Order: sequence, then structure tokens, then C-alpha cells
Amino acid sequence: MLWAFMAQGQTATILGTVLDENNHPIPQVNIVSGSVGTSTDSNGYYLLEVVAETQNTITFSHLGHKNIVLENLILTSNETFEFNPVMKTDIIQVAGVEVTPTGNKTLQGVTTVEPEIVRKIPGANAGVENILKLLPGVSFNNELSTQYNVRGGNFDENLVYVNGIEVYRPFLVRSAQQEGLSFINSHMVSQVDFSAGGFQAKYGDKLSSVLDITYKTPVDFGLRVEGSLLGAGTTLETISKNKKFSSISGLRYRNNRLLVNSQQTESNFNPKFMDAQSFLTYRFSKKFHLNFLGNYAINDYENEPLTRQTNFGTLNNPRALLVFYEGRENSKYINALGAVKADFMVDDNLKLHVTSSVNHIQEEEFSDIIASYELAEVDANLGGDLGEVTSSRGVGSQFNRARNQLDALIFNLTHQGNYKKNGKSLEWGIKFTHEDFRDQLRESEFIDSAGFFIRPSQPPVVNNQPEEPFTGDLVAFEGVQAINFAKTNRFSGFAQYSQQTQWGKHNIYFNLGIRAQHWTLSGEGFQSNSQTLFSPRAQFSIKPDWEKDLLFRFAIGSYQQPPFYRELRDITGTINPNVEAQKSIHYVLGSEFSFNLWNRPFVLTGEAYYKDLDNVNTFTVEDVRLRYAAQNNATAYAYGLDFRLTGTFVPGAESWVSVGYLQTEENIDGRGNISRPTDQRLKLAVLFQDYVPTIPNLKLHLNLVYNTGVPGGSPNNADPYNFQNRIRDYRRADMGISYIFADSKNKHPQGHWLYGFKEFSFGFEIFNMFNNQNSITNTWVRDVDTQQQFAVPNFLTSRVLNVKFGMRF
Repeated sequence: MLWAFMAQGQTATILGTVLDENNHPIPQVNIVSGSVGTSTDSNGYYLLEVVAETQNTITFSHLGHKNIVLENLILTSNETFEFNPVMKTDIIQVAGVEVTPTGNKTLQGVTTVEPEIVRKIPGANAGVENILKLLPGVSFNNELSTQYNVRGGNFDENLVYVNGIEVYRPFLVRSAQQEGLSFINSHMVSQVDFSAGGFQAKYGDKLSSVLDITYKTPVDFGLRVEGSLLGAGTTLETISKNKKFSSISGLRYRNNRLLVNSQQTESNFNPKFMDAQSFLTYRFSKKFHLNFLGNYAINDYENEPLTRQTNFGTLNNPRALLVFYEGRENSKYINALGAVKADFMVDDNLKLHVTSSVNHIQEEEFSDIIASYELAEVDANLGGDLGEVTSSRGVGSQFNRARNQLDALIFNLTHQGNYKKNGKSLEWGIKFTHEDFRDQLRESEFIDSAGFFIRPSQPPVVNNQPEEPFTGDLVAFEGVQAINFAKTNRFSGFAQYSQQTQWGKHNIYFNLGIRAQHWTLSGEGFQSNSQTLFSPRAQFSIKPDWEKDLLFRFAIGSYQQPPFYRELRDITGTINPNVEAQKSIHYVLGSEFSFNLWNRPFVLTGEAYYKDLDNVNTFTVEDVRLRYAAQNNATAYAYGLDFRLTGTFVPGAESWVSVGYLQTEENIDGRGNISRPTDQRLKLAVLFQDYVPTIPNLKLHLNLVYNTGVPGGSPNNADPYNFQNRIRDYRRADMGISYIFADSKNKHPQGHWLYGFKEFSFGFEIFNMFNNQNSITNTWVRDVDTQQQFAVPNFLTSRVLNVKFGMRF
């Protein structure tokens, strides 16, 4: 007995990261040695203590992959041995039904996107959000923006997590060209999970969607450098000799000048978009890991518009808008985030996590722009000066001034736990959030048309110019002045139980959960308010024991979104403390059919959904600026169908086709149903990857999007019940062609000039390949003779050529 005790005390450690054939970490790999075992975490990392000075057999197993067995491994006492196995895909027959390595994700109704696709697919704002807009149910008609709408919701209804830490979008940004960089650095990503509705209780209190990003944990040193005409970036991966400390850091710079200069407004444009991110991990032991996520981003936007000419109208009645600008705008957006996360692996079944984060947001908008415009007729004679201005139909000027400043501090403290055993899982979490907003709004717009000063429509004022001189005050046509100090405390929690089992010969999975939140609003100049919410949710999946490989899913749940600061502020900038949570009931019915076509695997997924919304806080959208009514005075609904066909249309290259139909309407104060601003009826998207068979290193990546127009572009202060115009349909094609000089499949011998490169590629991209004229808003100009108002489209970017390279050492 004494000898046995001493032998057990002499241990050694084996650790590493389990990868798939694409060098992506695999979570939940079972690792067994005799009577002891463990499993990999979400980053594929594992650590196992074995008996030293004796032979050990270690088995790595994972559903859908071939087992890896280490036999007769002998380690000395206190030795640390690193082993990073690569598991190969294996289609396993289970009761005649094919199960692939990603089968567990489909059960939960979560779409998983390969990070390599995110990095390769071209786009004016390439990255994770660029790929999301190619999924069914996700859309937005502006290539410069990283924002997106999901199944009739708006930007503020989407949850975004990075390694379990919630991140926030900018508050004051009103134009997509001001946004700059997305928070998510695609070169640091190891996993992308997305749900467009019917998601589990663990995923927060938002109405529409959840994007769950996992940053990679390095297994070796790596340095990546990339550059293009739009900017540059570098990513550094490190790991210590004892494998206890690892880090991945990214530094990015972006300049939108190339894209903005393709628009119809000539300007002196000087944007500076930069950010730095780091994700650090220290493994004190196999049971305790400490992580840190840090981010500092600064978007410094300077713009001095000069002139603009936009031709519009019809062939028989062409028009042109000429604008001459004076002044400039200078906006700055600073976002600093620091988060610490502690992971406790109590045993093989129980895992505990504690996370604390602080997010400091500082934003300011300063602008003084005078625009003198002329509405003119255009020469339509092919034999004359085609497109040139011939006569004036109206003149005027507009003066816009803004002095907006916002300072926000958001603190989060979270605990989550997970207990898994025998196909059953119990998860829970509690969270405290403190939000402190300090906001100053000062905006004004003065309009002068044909020498006559235009006042706001309310209150009415007698004005008999030019017969009688007008002696009233000069009042801004639109003006906002407000200073707000608001604080919100939120206590939330969830509990959910899931199980994967069998019903007869059928595989089934179900998840039952509930969320609760109590939030309290306080501040200066208004009374405090509070509300308590409960949101039950459920998901059920069944994989029948059929010859065909089919999976069916159903989800139902309550999704309640307490107001964030922006939703409390009405169009005048005033806080309404009585705004309550918006409520939505999701009904989602989905299926997944896996089959072979041309001897290659394909998957057809489809979902039908209905969302019943109550206590709706209506909003308007101008470019990317959301403004709320700050009233819970509407009901709404959304329903639709989403389909996606994914497969290797070309051997070795994943592509997909997405089709979606949506209808969403709202009823404001019982006046009847009208289309919501996000009523995007039809969506078609294609992601296609190809290569030249005789030159397989020459790759093509194609991104095609067609979206029908959404309601919008109405004149200011227009009643939506009297104005239901739609912006033109959005059509866009982006293409990228690159040559791969070196990668994991193309290695070069020592002495070759490419020997030192792990990856090296060079190529070009053509944005808006067919030069479609897409628009996002309208400028309204009045004809002085007929008093008719014309909607002049504000066009987005035209065709642009970009050159890029990427290398990894």
C-alpha cells in the first residue's frame, strides 16, 4: 500500500491543443489514460496528469473524428510533455444516420461559420459581419457599415460576445463611413457561432440575435502581417516554453478614403481608425486558468466636404442636384475595454467561471457645415452636352451644426457554471451590470429655400413673405438641446437544463431554461423607475432513425429587452424614465437535410419563424443612426422563411446560397399596421469559392447580395402613415482573386525564398463589380415653381479596386 501511494505521487503532465485538419481547435475532446481523464476546453486546450516512470496509453476521442492513441508513453517524474494531435474527420455510422463533427451545433439551432471563410471573403468592410450578411435572415443595405438587422429587428437588438464578454456598438455614429473598425478582429478568431432567433436562456436579454465569438489560444509562435489600400494590420501569437502562458494580440489601422472618394461628394477626407487588442491566458494548473481581454480603439473622423453633383429622375425628365459646401466635421470615438475571466475546472464534470469587465466609451461630434444647393434640369440630348446642367429650378442653403458629447462607463460582474454528466447538462449564471451615461446633445439645422427662411411646421406661425416682412425669431428647422445624466443597475440570471438522449431509435435533444432580470433607472431631472422580468425559453430537436439524414428543430421563448440608454432618449434628446422592456415571443421551426450531390456533401437548412412583439418602442433609421420615440405605444409582428444550401460546389471549397423572405409590420397607437423600417421582404445571397484546376493556388472568392428596398428616405417629420416610400433595391457583387504562394499545403524547402513563410498570399479585390448605384437615404429638395419635393438619392460607393497581401511567419 505504501508503494502504491508513492507511485501515485510521482506524476508527469501531458498538455497541448487538439486541432482538426484545418488547424482549428476542437472543444470537448475526451482524453483518457487508465482510470483518469479530462476533456479539451473551448479553445481545444487540455492538461492531464499521468503516473510517471511507467507505461501509459492515452486515447483521444471525439464524435466525428478518428481516435488517436498514444501507446507505451513513459514520462519521468515531474516531466511536462507537449502533444498537439491533429484529428482527422471520420464519418461515423450511428444507427444508420450520418453524424459529423459539427452535429452537436445543429441540435441547438446555432450556425457555425469557419473563421477561414471570414478572413478570405472580400467586402468593403470585410470581417465577421460581412459574412453574417450572407446568411438568411440577416441584412443591411450599406457596405460601409458593420451593423446588421436580423429578422425585422434593428442594430440594438443583437447580442455580441467575445469569449463570453459582451461588447457594445458606438452610440453617436450617424454615418457608416464614420464607423471604422469592427470590435471583432477576424485574425484572432477561432470560432464563430450565430443564432438568428429562438436562442437559449444563457444568451442575454435582446430581441433578435446572438453572435458568440471565441478568440483562439495559440499553440505556437506566429506573426501575421497584412496590408491593402484600405489599411494594414498585424497579429502576434506567443506561448511560453512551459505552455502555461499564451497570448494573441492584434494591431489594426484602417482608412476609408479609397471607398469614400468613390462617392459623389468630393471632400478632403482624413479618417484615422485604429485599435489594439490582446487576449492573454495563464494556466496556473489544469484546474485554474486566468484570462485577460483588452481593447483600445480610436476612430478619429475628419471630413471637409467640397462639392457634389447627383443626377436623378427619368430619361424624359432628368434632374440634377448641385451642392457646394463650406465647413468641416470632426468626430472622435474612443472605446476602452478591460476584462478578466477566471476559469475553474473543479473536475471533469463541473466548470465555474467568474468574469469582470469595464468598458469606457468616449464619443464626440463637432460639425459646422453650410450647404448651398441648386436643383436643376439636365441636358438629355444625345447630340448635346449630355448630363450637363441647363437651367435652375430651385436654390437654397442649409446650415447644420452639432456639438454632441457622450461619456459612458459600463461595469459587468458575472458568474457562470456548467455541470455535465452522461449527456445531461445544467448551466446557470448571475450577472450585475452598472451603466453610467453622461450625454450632451446640441444639434441644429437651419434651412433657407430661394431666399425664404423655413421654420419648423410646429407650432404654426403666420408668414406672408415677401408681401410682408417677417420679424419673428430665426428658429432652427430641427433642433435638439439636452443634457442627460442617467444610471442603470441590472441584476440578471439564468438557469437551463439540457439533455441529449434517445426516444426509441430516434436521437433527441431538448433544452429548458429561464432568464430573470431586475433593472433600476435613476438620474438627474427625472423620477427613478424599475422593472422585473421573467423569460422562459425552450428548444427541442429530433434526429429520426430514417434512411435520409434529417434533423428537425423547434424553439419557443420569451425575449424581453430592457431599454438601454439610447432607447430611453426620444427624438428631442429627452429621457423618458417610464419606458419599459420591449417584449417578443419567438416561434421557430427548422430542419436540416444532409445529402450527397456529385459525390460531395451538401446541407440544406430551412427555418420558418414568427415573432409576436408587444410594448414596442418605435424607431427611425437614417443611415446608421437610430432614433427612438421612447414610448411603448406599438405592437408588431414579423414572420418569414429562411433557406441555406451549403456544400462543396467546387471540390475542396465550401460555398453557399441563402434565400430569405420577411414581412414585419407595426401598429402605432391603434392606427393600423404599417411596414417597419426594417421590412426587408426578399433577400438572396451567394458566397462562392473556386480555383483554377490547373493552378489550384489561384483562388477566387465571390460575394453576391440582393436585398429588396426597405421603407425609408422620407422627409423629416413625415408621418409614417402618410409616407411609406421604399429605398431602391440593394444589389452588390464583390470579387477577390488571390494567389497562394505558401500555406500548410504549400511548403518550400530550406534555401527557397519562401521557406520562412508559413503563409503568403497576394491578390486584388473588386468591390461593387457591376457598379450598381445603391442608396441608403434621400435628400429632399423643393422645386421653387411647383413647390414639389424631389427625393434625391444619396448613393453609396461605386466600383473600387483594392490590392492586398497577407503573410504569416
